Amino acid sequence: MHHNPLFLALDLPRLDAAEALARKVKSHIGGLKLGLEFFCAHGHHGVHEIAKIGLPLFLDLKLHDIPNTVAAAMQAIHVLEPSIVTIHAAGGRAMMEDAKAAAGEHCKVVAVTVLTSLDDGDLAATGISGTPHAQALRLAELAHSAGLDGIVCSGHEVGDVRRQWKDGFFIVPGLRPAEGNGKPNGHAHGDQKRTVTPREARDAGASVLVIGRPISRAEDPIAAARAIEATL
Repeated sequence: MHHNPLFLALDLPRLDAAEALARKVKSHIGGLKLGLEFFCAHGHHGVHEIAKIGLPLFLDLKLHDIPNTVAAAMQAIHVLEPSIVTIHAAGGRAMMEDAKAAAGEHCKVVAVTVLTSLDDGDLAATGISGTPHAQALRLAELAHSAGLDGIVCSGHEVGDVRRQWKDGFFIVPGLRPAEGNGKPNGHAHGDQKRTVTPREARDAGASVLVIGRPISRAEDPIAAARAIEATL
């Protein structure tokens, strides 16, 4: 059976609700993404509870600190046996190398390039000139040379990154399912400024497709998950 690239972002504040949702859609997804909000609210205990569901876990912690600290944080989550952990490419080469060296052997360490909530103006305000696209490609190259497994990027960058990093592992968040016309629907983007559909991202070379609200906030999460699965 083909590996299902859909990872559900469990962006619910309550552990019991997150667990119930994950169990409900478990047969239509390939893994579960636990972000900063979940980790800060529920810690190791919460991750252990979600692990019992039996799907691969993606800890989206976006670690960004001095190399020593990030390596120590990586070692502290070994016991949780995550399949994927994120760090920030902007932390630099030494930080990325140390994070990878400290990770468990079955854990993919993936660098966040440019958050999907940022556009040109937002980047410029932080002192980075150039487009999010150019910055994502630059950081992808740095992550590749630091020996990481892959990167997180928007669906707009993944095709270009894949061309320069053939065997990379690419995670695309900020996806919005197509409405009838095949384009993401305008009103449901929330705070995401750069979005594509799950199918577009997969066709462009994404390894993992992260979906949150289109499933978690749907009236019928199972139907929503199945509908997205069917487009792939």
